[in-house]
Amino acid sequence: MGRKWTWGQAIGCLLTALLLIAVLHPFLWLVVAAFKPENEFMKYPPTVFASSYGFDSFIRVWDTIPLVAFFRNTIIFSAGVMAISVLLDSMAGYAFARLRFKGNKTLFTLVLITMMVPFQVLMIPLFVEVFKLGMLDTYWGLIIPRAASAFGIYLMRSFFISLPKDLEESGRVDGFNEFQIYWRLMLPLCKPVMITLGIFHLMNNWNDLLYPLMLTSSTEMRTLSAGLAMFVGQRNIEYGPTLAASLLALLPLLIVYVFAQRFFVQGVATSGMKG
Repeated sequence: MGRKWTWGQAIGCLLTALLLIAVLHPFLWLVVAAFKPENEFMKYPPTVFASSYGFDSFIRVWDTIPLVAFFRNTIIFSAGVMAISVLLDSMAGYAFARLRFKGNKTLFTLVLITMMVPFQVLMIPLFVEVFKLGMLDTYWGLIIPRAASAFGIYLMRSFFISLPKDLEESGRVDGFNEFQIYWRLMLPLCKPVMITLGIFHLMNNWNDLLYPLMLTSSTEMRTLSAGLAMFVGQRNIEYGPTLAASLLALLPLLIVYVFAQRFFVQGVATSGMKG
């Protein structure tokens, strides 16, 4: 009360408000449009708000596609990749950060180089490999190729480098081997950065279209992103059901982020991204 604002603070708040509106506008438009009747999308000039709202688009989604199966496949795929990749990335990150072995820097450089290789370059070799292993159109065929990531290894290595060396020295004094030092001393300190990495993996795989579309051939194994493509035909697009399904696909990620955002911000702040 009684606080005087400077011009700089007022302009800063105004710019922040405009940025917030720009960021939230697509989401708010999606929420409103998901409840519009289909004929409202054909109006010209287009309007943000409709004359009436209903659940017709959601009913159409439920009747057209096996939504429960798509959700199940997406959860198994994205959560499986998240759990396995966070574990393997943390182990590799610890090895590159705390262990001294021949070729450490060279091998880590090669891992970073893989981040610059576009996925389109690897599509055909990956498809052939998964097909030869008999894992096409299976959960393991989706999860195993993404069981580790260069970005995750880089993020975890950056965090492990920032930890004091006294931790591992105290572990060695107590008779711990290297894995026990990693598992019992280092890993419990990595909760924020591991949650951050888990959110990254969950979001990337939940929203991915091309990768699961390439490695699955049956409708029963499709993920949400691939299932939404069923509403987009060659000649027409069902806007209402597409937006309703998009909203349903977005809600789980939004809920996860709301509950984990405290660890997400803390993990980004503490990882340091050190080389």
